[in-house]
Amino acid sequence: MTKAPLLDVQNLTLTLPHLAHKQLLTNLSFQLHEDEVVAIVGESGSGKSLTALSIMRLLSTDYVEYPQGKITFKENNLFSLSENALRDLRGDKISMVFQEPMTALNPLHTVYKQISESIWLHNAYTKKERIKCIDQLLKDVGLFNLSHIKKAYPHQLSGGQRQRVMIAMAIANAPELLIADEPTTALDVTIQAQILELLKRLKIKYKMSLLLITHDLNIVKKIADRVLVMAEGQIVEQGSVQDIFDKAQHPYTLRLLNARPHLQLTPVRDDQPIIGKVENLKVWFTSQKFFFKKKDYIKAVDDVSFTVRAGHTIGIVGESGSGKTTLGLALLKLHPFKGKIVFLENDLKKISKKNLRYLRQNMQIVFQDPFSALNPRLSIEQIISEGLDIHCPSLSLQEKKQKISTVLKDVGLEESFMKRYIHELSGGQRQRISIARGLILKPKLLILDEPT
Repeated sequence: MTKAPLLDVQNLTLTLPHLAHKQLLTNLSFQLHEDEVVAIVGESGSGKSLTALSIMRLLSTDYVEYPQGKITFKENNLFSLSENALRDLRGDKISMVFQEPMTALNPLHTVYKQISESIWLHNAYTKKERIKCIDQLLKDVGLFNLSHIKKAYPHQLSGGQRQRVMIAMAIANAPELLIADEPTTALDVTIQAQILELLKRLKIKYKMSLLLITHDLNIVKKIADRVLVMAEGQIVEQGSVQDIFDKAQHPYTLRLLNARPHLQLTPVRDDQPIIGKVENLKVWFTSQKFFFKKKDYIKAVDDVSFTVRAGHTIGIVGESGSGKTTLGLALLKLHPFKGKIVFLENDLKKISKKNLRYLRQNMQIVFQDPFSALNPRLSIEQIISEGLDIHCPSLSLQEKKQKISTVLKDVGLEESFMKRYIHELSGGQRQRISIARGLILKPKLLILDEPT
Protein backbone atom coordinates (compact mmCIF):
# COMPACT_ATOMS: atom_id res chain seq x y z
CA MET A 1 0.00 0.00 0.00
CA THR A 2 1.41 3.37 -1.03
CA LYS A 3 1.90 5.78 1.87
CA ALA A 4 -0.09 9.01 1.68
CA PRO A 5 1.97 12.13 0.88
CA LEU A 6 2.80 14.53 3.69
CA LEU A 7 1.56 17.46 1.58
CA ASP A 8 -0.92 17.17 -1.26
CA VAL A 9 -1.94 20.20 -3.33
CA GLN A 10 -4.72 19.56 -5.83
CA ASN A 11 -6.06 21.95 -8.49
CA LEU A 12 -5.25 25.03 -6.41
CA THR A 13 -6.48 28.25 -8.02
CA LEU A 14 -6.07 31.72 -6.49
CA THR A 15 -7.82 34.85 -7.74
CA LEU A 16 -8.09 38.54 -6.84
CA PRO A 17 -11.80 39.52 -6.54
CA HIS A 18 -11.05 43.27 -6.62
CA LEU A 19 -9.24 42.90 -9.96
CA ALA A 20 -12.01 41.17 -11.90
CA HIS A 21 -10.99 37.81 -10.38
CA LYS A 22 -7.57 37.88 -12.00
CA GLN A 23 -5.92 34.46 -11.59
CA LEU A 24 -2.51 34.41 -9.88
CA LEU A 25 -2.36 30.61 -9.43
CA THR A 26 -4.04 28.22 -11.86
CA ASN A 27 -4.76 24.51 -11.24
CA LEU A 28 -1.63 23.85 -9.18
CA SER A 29 -1.19 20.16 -8.34
CA PHE A 30 1.80 18.51 -6.68
CA GLN A 31 2.73 16.25 -3.79
CA LEU A 32 5.54 16.21 -1.25
CA HIS A 33 6.35 13.03 0.67
CA GLU A 34 8.05 12.45 3.99
CA ASP A 35 11.84 12.87 3.94
CA GLU A 36 11.69 14.57 0.52
CA VAL A 37 13.03 17.88 -0.77
CA VAL A 38 10.98 19.55 -3.50
CA ALA A 39 12.24 22.76 -5.09
CA ILE A 40 10.00 25.33 -6.78
CA VAL A 41 11.86 27.40 -9.36
CA GLY A 42 10.75 30.15 -11.70
CA GLU A 43 11.27 33.81 -12.43
CA SER A 44 10.13 36.62 -10.18
CA GLY A 45 6.34 36.94 -10.13
CA SER A 46 5.71 33.35 -11.25
CA GLY A 47 3.71 32.52 -8.11
CA LYS A 48 6.30 30.64 -6.02
CA SER A 49 5.86 32.65 -2.82
CA LEU A 50 2.07 32.79 -3.27
CA THR A 51 2.07 28.99 -3.30
CA ALA A 52 4.04 28.88 -0.04
CA LEU A 53 1.80 31.48 1.64
CA SER A 54 -1.29 29.56 0.51
CA ILE A 55 0.03 26.39 2.14
CA MET A 56 0.64 28.31 5.37
CA ARG A 57 -2.84 29.91 5.00
CA LEU A 58 -1.32 33.36 5.49
CA LEU A 59 -3.20 35.13 2.68
CA SER A 60 -6.27 36.99 3.91
CA THR A 61 -9.53 35.83 2.37
CA ASP A 62 -10.59 39.50 2.42
CA TYR A 63 -8.30 40.07 -0.57
CA VAL A 64 -7.92 36.67 -2.27
CA GLU A 65 -10.24 33.83 -3.18
CA TYR A 66 -9.67 30.13 -3.79
CA PRO A 67 -12.48 29.22 -6.23
CA GLN A 68 -11.22 25.66 -6.39
CA GLY A 69 -8.52 23.42 -5.00
CA LYS A 70 -7.50 21.58 -1.88
CA ILE A 71 -4.39 21.56 0.32
CA THR A 72 -3.98 18.47 2.49
CA PHE A 73 -1.31 18.13 5.19
CA LYS A 74 -1.13 14.73 6.93
CA GLU A 75 -4.67 14.00 5.70
CA ASN A 76 -6.00 17.29 7.17
CA ASN A 77 -7.66 19.70 4.76
CA LEU A 78 -6.04 23.04 5.61
CA PHE A 79 -9.02 24.95 4.21
CA SER A 80 -11.35 23.34 6.74
CA LEU A 81 -9.19 23.97 9.85
CA SER A 82 -10.13 26.70 12.32
CA GLU A 83 -7.78 29.64 12.92
CA ASN A 84 -6.80 28.18 16.33
CA ALA A 85 -5.93 24.84 14.72
CA LEU A 86 -3.86 26.62 12.09
CA ARG A 87 -1.96 28.55 14.80
CA ASP A 88 -1.11 25.27 16.53
CA LEU A 89 0.12 23.88 13.21
CA ARG A 90 2.21 26.88 12.13
CA GLY A 91 5.68 27.02 13.67
CA ASP A 92 5.32 23.49 15.03
CA LYS A 93 4.38 20.98 12.31
CA ILE A 94 4.78 23.41 9.39
CA SER A 95 7.27 26.24 9.55
CA MET A 96 8.48 28.86 7.09
CA VAL A 97 11.60 30.89 6.41
CA PHE A 98 10.42 34.12 4.82
CA GLN A 99 12.21 35.88 1.99
CA GLU A 100 12.60 39.26 3.71
CA PRO A 101 13.70 38.81 7.33
CA MET A 102 13.64 42.52 8.16
CA THR A 103 9.87 42.60 7.66
CA ALA A 104 9.26 39.15 9.17
CA LEU A 105 11.10 39.86 12.44
CA ASN A 106 9.57 42.07 15.14
CA PRO A 107 11.59 45.32 15.33
CA LEU A 108 10.61 45.85 18.99
CA HIS A 109 11.88 42.50 20.33
CA THR A 110 15.37 41.12 20.78
CA VAL A 111 16.56 38.02 18.98
CA TYR A 112 16.37 36.02 22.22
CA LYS A 113 12.76 37.04 22.89
CA GLN A 114 11.60 36.21 19.36
CA ILE A 115 13.13 32.74 19.25
CA SER A 116 12.10 32.09 22.85
CA GLU A 117 8.49 32.96 22.03
CA SER A 118 8.46 30.49 19.14
CA ILE A 119 9.68 27.71 21.44
CA TRP A 120 7.43 28.69 24.37
CA LEU A 121 4.26 28.60 22.26
CA HIS A 122 4.71 24.94 21.35
CA ASN A 123 6.87 23.39 24.11
CA ALA A 124 6.71 23.29 27.91
CA TYR A 125 10.41 24.10 28.33
CA THR A 126 11.80 25.83 31.39
CA LYS A 127 13.62 29.14 30.90
CA LYS A 128 16.97 27.38 31.36
CA GLU A 129 16.07 24.79 28.72
CA ARG A 130 14.98 27.53 26.29
CA ILE A 131 18.26 29.41 26.73
CA LYS A 132 20.23 26.24 26.05
CA CYS A 133 18.09 25.48 23.00
CA ILE A 134 18.45 29.03 21.62
CA ASP A 135 22.23 28.97 22.07
CA GLN A 136 22.46 25.72 20.10
CA LEU A 137 20.14 26.99 17.36
CA LEU A 138 22.20 30.15 16.88
CA LYS A 139 25.40 28.11 16.69
CA ASP A 140 23.79 25.76 14.16
CA VAL A 141 23.04 28.65 11.81
CA GLY A 142 26.52 30.13 12.10
CA LEU A 143 26.08 32.85 14.75
CA PHE A 144 28.68 32.63 17.50
CA ASN A 145 28.85 35.98 19.34
CA LEU A 146 25.85 34.80 21.35
CA SER A 147 25.89 37.41 24.12
CA HIS A 148 25.67 40.19 21.52
CA ILE A 149 23.31 38.44 19.08
CA LYS A 150 20.72 37.44 21.68
CA LYS A 151 20.43 41.01 23.00
CA ALA A 152 20.40 42.59 19.53
CA TYR A 153 17.36 43.96 17.73
CA PRO A 154 16.84 43.19 14.01
CA HIS A 155 18.07 46.62 12.85
CA GLN A 156 21.37 46.01 14.68
CA LEU A 157 22.16 42.92 12.59
CA SER A 158 23.36 42.58 9.02
CA GLY A 159 21.06 41.15 6.35
CA GLY A 160 22.74 37.77 6.51
CA GLN A 161 22.55 37.68 10.31
CA ARG A 162 18.84 38.48 10.21
CA GLN A 163 18.29 35.67 7.71
CA ARG A 164 20.09 33.20 9.98
CA VAL A 165 17.96 34.29 12.95
CA MET A 166 14.86 33.61 10.81
CA ILE A 167 16.13 30.13 10.01
CA ALA A 168 16.84 29.46 13.70
CA MET A 169 13.25 30.44 14.56
CA ALA A 170 11.84 28.25 11.80
CA ILE A 171 13.69 25.09 12.88
CA ALA A 172 13.26 25.73 16.64
CA ASN A 173 10.46 23.16 17.02
CA ALA A 174 11.80 20.60 14.51
CA PRO A 175 8.88 20.89 12.05
CA GLU A 176 7.82 18.02 9.83
CA LEU A 177 7.59 20.38 6.86
CA LEU A 178 9.87 23.38 6.42
CA ILE A 179 8.99 25.86 3.68
CA ALA A 180 12.07 27.90 2.82
CA ASP A 181 11.42 30.94 0.62
CA GLU A 182 14.83 31.96 -0.77
CA PRO A 183 16.58 30.96 2.49
CA THR A 184 20.10 31.82 1.30
CA THR A 185 19.42 35.02 -0.63
CA ALA A 186 21.21 37.36 1.80
CA LEU A 187 24.02 35.00 2.76
CA ASP A 188 27.59 34.85 1.55
CA VAL A 189 28.80 31.69 -0.16
CA THR A 190 30.47 30.20 2.92
CA ILE A 191 27.36 30.61 5.08
CA GLN A 192 25.17 29.39 2.21
CA ALA A 193 27.09 26.13 2.27
CA GLN A 194 26.70 25.92 6.06
CA ILE A 195 22.95 26.52 5.85
CA LEU A 196 22.51 23.89 3.15
CA GLU A 197 24.48 21.39 5.22
CA LEU A 198 22.39 22.34 8.26
CA LEU A 199 19.15 21.74 6.35
CA LYS A 200 20.45 18.37 5.16
CA ARG A 201 21.37 17.33 8.74
CA LEU A 202 18.00 18.44 10.12
CA LYS A 203 16.19 16.65 7.33
CA ILE A 204 17.90 13.39 8.25
CA LYS A 205 17.70 13.82 12.03
CA TYR A 206 14.01 14.74 12.22
CA LYS A 207 12.85 13.10 8.97
CA MET A 208 11.87 16.58 7.93
CA SER A 209 10.51 17.36 4.48
CA LEU A 210 11.55 20.55 2.72
CA LEU A 211 9.74 22.73 0.20
CA LEU A 212 12.44 25.01 -1.18
CA ILE A 213 11.70 28.15 -3.17
CA THR A 214 14.78 29.47 -4.90
CA HIS A 215 16.15 31.15 -8.00
CA ASP A 216 19.57 29.52 -7.49
CA LEU A 217 19.76 26.42 -9.67
CA ASN A 218 23.07 25.41 -8.05
CA ILE A 219 21.24 25.02 -4.71
CA VAL A 220 18.55 22.95 -6.42
CA LYS A 221 21.18 20.57 -7.77
CA LYS A 222 22.80 20.15 -4.36
CA ILE A 223 19.77 19.54 -2.17
CA ALA A 224 16.53 18.81 -4.07
CA ASP A 225 14.99 15.45 -4.99
CA ARG A 226 12.33 16.83 -7.34
CA VAL A 227 11.79 20.15 -9.11
CA LEU A 228 8.62 22.09 -9.96
CA VAL A 229 9.03 24.75 -12.65
CA MET A 230 6.51 27.61 -12.39
CA ALA A 231 5.62 30.29 -14.92
CA GLU A 232 2.71 32.75 -14.73
CA GLY A 233 1.08 30.94 -11.82
CA GLN A 234 1.20 27.47 -13.35
CA ILE A 235 3.46 24.43 -13.02
CA VAL A 236 4.74 24.00 -16.56
CA GLU A 237 7.04 21.05 -15.83
CA GLN A 238 8.02 18.82 -12.92
CA GLY A 239 10.29 15.86 -12.42
CA SER A 240 13.44 14.61 -10.75
CA VAL A 241 16.48 16.88 -10.59
CA GLN A 242 18.23 14.77 -13.21
CA ASP A 243 15.25 14.85 -15.58
CA ILE A 244 14.80 18.62 -15.28
CA PHE A 245 18.49 19.46 -15.72
CA ASP A 246 19.28 16.84 -18.38
CA LYS A 247 15.99 16.17 -20.18
CA ALA A 248 13.91 19.34 -19.85
CA GLN A 249 11.04 19.50 -22.35
CA HIS A 250 9.15 22.75 -21.82
CA PRO A 251 10.54 25.85 -23.64
CA TYR A 252 10.30 27.94 -20.45
CA THR A 253 12.36 25.39 -18.49
CA LEU A 254 14.99 25.42 -21.23
CA ARG A 255 15.11 29.25 -21.11
CA LEU A 256 15.45 29.15 -17.32
CA LEU A 257 18.34 26.68 -17.49
CA ASN A 258 20.08 28.77 -20.13
CA ALA A 259 19.52 32.06 -18.29
CA ARG A 260 23.12 32.82 -17.49
CA PRO A 261 24.44 36.39 -17.61
CA HIS A 262 26.81 36.94 -20.53
CA LEU A 263 28.36 40.31 -19.79
CA GLN A 264 30.70 41.98 -22.23
CA LEU A 265 32.93 44.07 -20.01
CA THR A 266 34.02 47.37 -21.49
CA PRO A 267 37.70 48.18 -20.82
CA VAL A 268 38.14 51.19 -18.56
CA ARG A 269 40.97 53.69 -18.48
CA ASP A 270 43.00 54.25 -15.33
CA ASP A 271 43.29 57.96 -16.06
CA GLN A 272 39.55 58.60 -15.62
CA PRO A 273 38.73 61.44 -13.20
CA ILE A 274 38.35 60.59 -9.52
CA ILE A 275 34.76 61.08 -8.32
CA GLY A 276 35.19 59.66 -4.81
CA LYS A 277 38.00 59.12 -2.35
CA VAL A 278 37.94 57.38 1.04
CA GLU A 279 40.81 57.79 3.51
CA ASN A 280 41.20 55.92 6.82
CA LEU A 281 37.45 55.41 7.20
CA LYS A 282 36.29 54.09 10.57
CA VAL A 283 32.79 53.25 11.78
CA TRP A 284 32.81 51.97 15.37
CA PHE A 285 29.77 51.21 17.48
CA THR A 286 29.94 51.43 21.26
CA SER A 287 28.07 49.57 23.97
CA GLN A 288 28.10 51.35 27.34
CA LYS A 289 28.84 49.09 30.29
CA PHE A 290 27.57 49.63 33.84
CA PHE A 291 29.48 51.68 36.41
CA PHE A 292 33.25 51.83 35.83
CA LYS A 293 33.62 49.04 33.29
CA LYS A 294 35.06 49.92 29.91
CA LYS A 295 32.98 50.38 26.79
CA ASP A 296 32.79 47.59 24.24
CA TYR A 297 33.61 48.56 20.66
CA ILE A 298 32.30 46.85 17.55
CA LYS A 299 34.63 47.82 14.72
CA ALA A 300 32.24 47.53 11.79
CA VAL A 301 34.64 49.41 9.45
CA ASP A 302 38.23 49.93 10.51
CA ASP A 303 40.79 52.04 8.60
CA VAL A 304 39.51 51.54 5.03
CA SER A 305 40.88 53.58 2.11
CA PHE A 306 40.13 53.41 -1.63
CA THR A 307 39.44 55.57 -4.69
CA VAL A 308 36.50 55.50 -7.13
CA ARG A 309 37.01 56.71 -10.71
CA ALA A 310 34.33 57.62 -13.25
CA GLY A 311 33.11 54.60 -15.21
CA HIS A 312 34.78 52.11 -12.86
CA THR A 313 33.11 49.35 -10.84
CA ILE A 314 34.43 48.38 -7.41
CA GLY A 315 33.29 45.11 -5.85
CA ILE A 316 33.22 44.86 -2.04
CA VAL A 317 33.07 41.25 -0.90
CA GLY A 318 33.14 39.56 2.48
CA GLU A 319 31.13 37.39 4.82
CA SER A 320 27.86 38.50 6.36
CA GLY A 321 28.57 40.98 9.17
CA SER A 322 31.98 41.97 7.78
CA GLY A 323 30.95 45.63 7.41
CA LYS A 324 30.04 45.86 3.71
CA THR A 325 26.64 47.54 4.19
CA THR A 326 27.96 49.83 6.94
CA LEU A 327 30.69 50.99 4.56
CA GLY A 328 28.11 51.77 1.86
CA LEU A 329 25.92 53.73 4.28
CA ALA A 330 28.93 55.71 5.51
CA LEU A 331 29.76 56.70 1.92
CA LEU A 332 26.32 58.35 1.73
CA LYS A 333 26.81 59.92 5.17
CA LEU A 334 23.94 57.83 6.52
CA HIS A 335 26.24 56.63 9.33
CA PRO A 336 28.53 58.77 11.48
CA PHE A 337 32.17 58.03 10.67
CA LYS A 338 35.75 59.00 11.32
CA GLY A 339 38.24 59.59 8.56
CA LYS A 340 37.70 61.40 5.28
CA ILE A 341 35.20 60.91 2.44
CA VAL A 342 35.44 63.19 -0.60
CA PHE A 343 32.79 62.99 -3.33
CA LEU A 344 32.90 65.21 -6.42
CA GLU A 345 35.48 67.38 -4.61
CA ASN A 346 33.17 67.85 -1.61
CA ASP A 347 34.35 66.80 1.86
CA LEU A 348 31.28 65.09 3.35
CA LYS A 349 32.33 66.02 6.89
CA LYS A 350 32.35 69.73 6.09
CA ILE A 351 29.41 69.98 3.70
CA SER A 352 26.16 71.58 4.92
CA LYS A 353 22.93 69.57 5.14
CA LYS A 354 21.37 71.64 2.35
CA ASN A 355 24.28 71.07 -0.05
CA LEU A 356 24.50 67.38 0.93
CA ARG A 357 20.85 66.93 -0.03
CA TYR A 358 21.51 68.14 -3.56
CA LEU A 359 24.80 66.28 -3.80
CA ARG A 360 22.91 63.05 -3.18
CA GLN A 361 21.32 63.43 -6.60
CA ASN A 362 24.61 62.02 -7.86
CA MET A 363 25.00 59.32 -5.18
CA GLN A 364 22.19 56.79 -4.98
CA ILE A 365 21.81 53.40 -3.27
CA VAL A 366 19.86 50.20 -3.88
CA PHE A 367 19.20 48.70 -0.46
CA GLN A 368 19.44 45.01 0.37
CA ASP A 369 15.88 44.67 1.65
CA PRO A 370 13.51 46.39 -0.83
CA PHE A 371 10.34 45.84 1.22
CA SER A 372 11.62 47.91 4.15
CA ALA A 373 13.29 50.47 1.85
CA LEU A 374 10.15 51.32 -0.15
CA ASN A 375 7.22 53.32 1.23
CA PRO A 376 4.14 51.02 1.33
CA ARG A 377 1.76 54.01 1.23
CA LEU A 378 3.02 55.27 -2.12
CA SER A 379 2.34 53.88 -5.58
CA ILE A 380 5.29 52.75 -7.71
CA GLU A 381 4.97 55.95 -9.75
CA GLN A 382 5.18 58.09 -6.59
CA ILE A 383 8.13 56.11 -5.22
CA ILE A 384 10.23 56.49 -8.36
CA SER A 385 9.23 60.12 -8.96
CA GLU A 386 10.27 61.33 -5.47
CA GLY A 387 13.82 62.04 -6.65
CA LEU A 388 12.52 63.92 -9.68
CA ASP A 389 10.17 65.96 -7.49
CA ILE A 390 13.10 67.08 -5.31
CA HIS A 391 15.87 67.52 -7.85
CA CYS A 392 14.00 68.26 -11.11
CA PRO A 393 10.96 70.34 -10.03
CA SER A 394 10.73 72.09 -13.41
CA LEU A 395 9.73 68.88 -15.22
CA SER A 396 6.11 68.66 -16.34
CA LEU A 397 3.90 65.78 -15.20
CA GLN A 398 4.08 64.23 -18.67
CA GLU A 399 7.89 64.46 -18.74
CA LYS A 400 8.09 62.76 -15.33
CA LYS A 401 5.79 59.94 -16.46
CA GLN A 402 7.89 59.43 -19.59
CA LYS A 403 11.09 59.15 -17.54
CA ILE A 404 9.44 56.72 -15.12
CA SER A 405 8.08 54.62 -17.98
CA THR A 406 11.55 54.47 -19.57
CA VAL A 407 13.34 53.43 -16.37
CA LEU A 408 10.69 50.77 -15.66
CA LYS A 409 11.35 49.26 -19.08
CA ASP A 410 15.09 49.41 -18.37
CA VAL A 411 14.61 47.17 -15.32
CA GLY A 412 12.24 44.78 -17.11
CA LEU A 413 8.84 45.99 -15.88
CA GLU A 414 5.81 47.21 -17.79
CA GLU A 415 4.40 50.73 -17.62
CA SER A 416 1.27 49.32 -15.92
CA PHE A 417 3.31 48.80 -12.73
CA MET A 418 3.12 52.57 -12.06
CA LYS A 419 -0.28 52.31 -10.36
CA ARG A 420 0.58 49.31 -8.19
CA TYR A 421 1.85 49.20 -4.59
CA ILE A 422 4.80 47.25 -3.24
CA HIS A 423 2.70 44.70 -1.34
CA GLU A 424 1.27 43.66 -4.72
CA LEU A 425 4.73 42.74 -6.07
CA SER A 426 7.04 39.78 -5.68
CA GLY A 427 10.44 40.15 -4.00
CA GLY A 428 12.24 40.34 -7.33
CA GLN A 429 9.83 42.93 -8.70
CA ARG A 430 10.30 45.07 -5.58
CA GLN A 431 14.06 44.91 -6.04
CA ARG A 432 13.70 46.09 -9.63
CA ILE A 433 11.65 49.05 -8.37
CA SER A 434 14.53 49.86 -5.99
CA ILE A 435 16.97 49.76 -8.90
CA ALA A 436 14.68 51.98 -11.00
CA ARG A 437 14.47 54.51 -8.17
CA GLY A 438 18.26 54.55 -7.94
CA LEU A 439 18.68 55.03 -11.70
CA ILE A 440 16.01 57.66 -12.36
CA LEU A 441 18.35 60.58 -11.52
CA LYS A 442 21.27 59.11 -13.52
CA PRO A 443 23.72 59.38 -10.59
CA LYS A 444 27.50 59.53 -10.88
CA LEU A 445 27.81 56.85 -8.17
CA LEU A 446 25.38 53.96 -7.60
CA ILE A 447 25.88 51.80 -4.50
CA LEU A 448 24.34 48.33 -4.84
CA ASP A 449 23.89 46.44 -1.57
CA GLU A 450 23.26 42.79 -2.54
CA PRO A 451 21.10 43.86 -5.52
CA THR A 452 20.42 40.28 -6.72
